[in-house]
Amino acid sequence: MSEVAGRMSVQVGAYCLQKANGGPRILLGGVPGVAAAKVVILGGGVSGTHAAEMAVGLRADVTVVDRSMKRLRELSSIFGATLRTEYSTQEHIDALVIDAGPGDRRRADRRAAAPKLVTRDMVRA
Repeated sequence: MSEVAGRMSVQVGAYCLQKANGGPRILLGGVPGVAAAKVVILGGGVSGTHAAEMAVGLRADVTVVDRSMKRLRELSSIFGATLRTEYSTQEHIDALVIDAGPGDRRRADRRAAAPKLVTRDMVRA
């Protein structure tokens, strides 16, 4: 079940970040010109590893925090440069979680609307 929980956590997080679901309009993997979302995973055990696998697969900016240096080394070996690892301290967690918040991304709500190339009448026809 831990594998499922880890994988589902990223799917649920991505769903909640969508504007249609009340989220701040963040795409985990970003797009050219827009940075990828920052994902912080607390714990590098079975659930955390599976969450990291999903988040890295979606091209998010992923950091795993754990108290075991051995496990952090293993994760670095498994994921290479696609994943950052941090030793778990309250200060590290506080800084990472604050940094992963939506911050200035909310400015996207103030952008001008894209031009409407297909009108409602065209769709009705």
